[in-house]
Amino acid sequence: MGEPNPLTDRFYEALVSMDRVHAGEIAAGAASDGLGFIESAVVPALVRLGTDWEQGKVALSQVYLGGRIAEQVVDALLPSSAPERRRQPMTAIAVLEDYHLLGKRIVYAALRASGFELLDFGAGLSPEVLVRKTVAARIRILLISTLMLPSALRIREVRRLLDDEGAAVKIVAGGAPFRFDPKLGRDVGADAVGAGAADAIAIVRRFCEEGQ
Repeated sequence: MGEPNPLTDRFYEALVSMDRVHAGEIAAGAASDGLGFIESAVVPALVRLGTDWEQGKVALSQVYLGGRIAEQVVDALLPSSAPERRRQPMTAIAVLEDYHLLGKRIVYAALRASGFELLDFGAGLSPEVLVRKTVAARIRILLISTLMLPSALRIREVRRLLDDEGAAVKIVAGGAPFRFDPKLGRDVGADAVGAGAADAIAIVRRFCEEGQ
């Protein structure tokens, strides 16, 4: 456990309260070091929000609106043209077959809060559609979220189709099935498995560094 961070706690409370104004005021007070505020307060608050939802401490609405508020704060501090935005391979996130959006939203918001840009391909995608989108957008890092085991197993098909296309894509898998079976990621051909937003940030950062 790290040392408590009062700024993180304040920002987290603003997200949980779905208080857009207060969150903006907290961020405005740290505007001189926008990236530092994002890394020290926004990302930890989002990770904590996701963990608290998994433990039944907060409601779905709090996570959803809290994530939207965090994204708006980050966009204000680091607009798309800001030099602090990380140079990176083309990256995307999607939900394979399922229509659950919460896990994807938390990871998406946390990655953007960390300075990464990524496309959101949406939910309920078949392997064929996901691969078509991935190839067309020249994606090099693809984060795939699944809720049920049958969907997770179809990542194997995504890998096969990408290989058939000759597309060099790193697949990052996440979702409940991968928590229950630590070997599942390897079995379906994923390059990495993340248990949550913090893992996703570390994995994408590592892949970016390897690409450089």
